[in-house]
Amino acid sequence: MYLRRHRSGSGEQVYEYWTLVKSVRTACGPRQEIVATLGKLPGLDQHVRASWEEVAALLEGKSSSNQQLSFGESGGAEKPLWREVNVREVRVERTREFGEVYLGLALWRRLHLHTLLGELIGWGKEEVPWELTASVLTVARFCGQLSELGVAERWYQRTALEDLLGVSWDKINEDRLYRGLDELAEKKDQLTAHLLKRYESLFGVGFEFLVYDVTSTFFEGQGGGLKAARGHSRDKRPDCKQVCIGLVVSSEGLPLAYEVFAGNRSDVTTVQEIVTMMESKYGKAKRIWVMDRGMVSQLNLDFLKQRQAYYVVGTRKSELKKYQSALLDSKSWHKVRPDVEVKLIEPAEGTTGDQLILCRSAARQQKEKGMLARQEQRLLKKLIQIDQSLARKPKKKEPVERRIGRWLGRYPAADKIFEVKALTNDQGQAYGLSIACKVDRTQWAQQAQGAYLLQSNWPEKDPIKFWAWYMQLQQAEAAFRTSKSDLKLRPIFHHKTERVEAHILVCFLALAMWRTLEMWMKGKGLGTCARQLVGEIATIKSMDVVLPVRSDQEQAELRLRVVSKPDRMVAELLQRLDLQLPTRSKLIENVVQKIRV
Repeated sequence: MYLRRHRSGSGEQVYEYWTLVKSVRTACGPRQEIVATLGKLPGLDQHVRASWEEVAALLEGKSSSNQQLSFGESGGAEKPLWREVNVREVRVERTREFGEVYLGLALWRRLHLHTLLGELIGWGKEEVPWELTASVLTVARFCGQLSELGVAERWYQRTALEDLLGVSWDKINEDRLYRGLDELAEKKDQLTAHLLKRYESLFGVGFEFLVYDVTSTFFEGQGGGLKAARGHSRDKRPDCKQVCIGLVVSSEGLPLAYEVFAGNRSDVTTVQEIVTMMESKYGKAKRIWVMDRGMVSQLNLDFLKQRQAYYVVGTRKSELKKYQSALLDSKSWHKVRPDVEVKLIEPAEGTTGDQLILCRSAARQQKEKGMLARQEQRLLKKLIQIDQSLARKPKKKEPVERRIGRWLGRYPAADKIFEVKALTNDQGQAYGLSIACKVDRTQWAQQAQGAYLLQSNWPEKDPIKFWAWYMQLQQAEAAFRTSKSDLKLRPIFHHKTERVEAHILVCFLALAMWRTLEMWMKGKGLGTCARQLVGEIATIKSMDVVLPVRSDQEQAELRLRVVSKPDRMVAELLQRLDLQLPTRSKLIENVVQKIRV
């Protein structure tokens, strides 16, 4: 679900409002459905005064102690400060990005990460506490910064973090950020354990239902450390070295733990290591593990059974052939939603006693049908080109067969349908191709489109529940998309193994903040599209307003640091999140404008 702005009226009578919208699948394609209209909450126009000195309390969600008194009340109301100002010379300087970093810092503090790191690391001889350095690294990653070098040279000076953290820009350099990575990497286990407790405290979630998946991220250049290797690249960059990341998330999509593997490590070999790690850290319990077909092997399933763990896993596509009759049988299907059906089936002879759930999706069928048709067209086009080339000029058979094999390997789905042979003449040269379509395989490919098979040892008899559990894999996939698109997990520029793992830890913490924001939004009725909310709040800036003033015939300049007032639509979002901004101006004295060379 996501937010959508609406505008009605014209001229001076324009009214804007938010609606909460969700996408639904229909027979005519995806459509948007309005879930709720977000009206204005009472108290939005109430003028609340909060000073810059109260930023720490505001970030942690504590209310301001300096609220403006109502009319007729008396007490400690702030006295006005009057000056005679030359309005022709008023100017604005030092504009900074405020909203996005303020939101990121609020999430950092509400997860109590500053408290934990302050206790774990303490304060030594360093000028800047390591907890503050860690917050800069993580908030920068939350805001989508690519590298520590870019943070030190450009980004930090563009933001209001100097005012919010009290650390001047000249103290933030790449060496301090790199050393901060080293300090942070040593606290990985304590950080992940702390996040579990905060999730439970904030959202009341449980951790008996775990989703596990693996992704990869590549390196820029020749760095990467000991675990960098070339393997199956999910980023379509086989030319670069990579590492694999195994991520465990809850059913709500909250990241719980992760592990970094070598770039050439296959997914199926990581399962036992991850399960053992989770049990050693958080105890041995009868958890339900959800994994995709890339994790499945009989050895892994036996291992989970020995640990008294349950699982819901996808099976390989080839397993469907054993249950062709059940797939074609129209009886016992249960409709999950208009385009998805599921049913329990009996295991084939000689297989394990696990329950099998057969699923078929109309939307998935259309997708696989289009993918197969596209592969068939492209492969057939290439084969015809090879045939025409050989008709003009025959060539040796062996190079031609290798060329055919390369094209068949590029289109594996269509490869199973076509049977291709090189035609040779009396001299043993290939002068053309024989291209035949295997009718039986074509028919089965059409029948299997949109169908998939699940396997589980959980003693449940409702196939709809199994399907719903397996669909939680989308939470891990969404976490990977967020990490790569919004948090800029890729590419990695580090050369040392320890720095690579520290970089991934920072991305993990930023992901925890992002998913916490989504849960926060969901609880406040703002949907789950954090990207849009972050973009709206990022419009808020801070700046210095310079006022030429005169007092007793003396001229001087008065510099006030202020936060721009958000427009009404953004103010409504902040109000719903109970996120209060510093609204009182801060008097800045004896300022010398710094110029960084």
